[in-house]
Amino acid sequence: MFHTIIVAGNIGRDPEMRYTPTGVPVTSFSVATSRQYNNTQGQSVKETIWFRVTCWSKLAEYASTYLKKGNKVLVEGRLVPDQNTGGPRVWKRNDGTSAASYEINAATIRSIGSRNDSEGSSSGATGFDDFGEGELDEDEIPF
Repeated sequence: MFHTIIVAGNIGRDPEMRYTPTGVPVTSFSVATSRQYNNTQGQSVKETIWFRVTCWSKLAEYASTYLKKGNKVLVEGRLVPDQNTGGPRVWKRNDGTSAASYEINAATIRSIGSRNDSEGSSSGATGFDDFGEGELDEDEIPF
């Protein structure tokens, strides 16, 4: 059996890299996805879901080096359930309201903003592609 999740959103905090006891790099950051719609009363509702993203090895090194708060990214990976509940991690905020977060173990991360949105763009072996506006010639489009 296999599952995958794809999320596109904005990085909520700068990536933080650390190392396991065996020296493997691990980078974590958060991604916010949001949508806006009108409810049945015609009022505008904005909904935001936060994802905690963890990446390993070369992907962790890339994320730590080139990603920063505010960048737009597409993350593909595996959804990791809370060990206690089997679902999202649930907690109470300081104001007493309930909140939940979802964890993704990333396999691929792609920058989806323009080149001006991120300083270090890369394409290649680490699984990252960063295509800004106007970079592709019309003859290069495969369809």
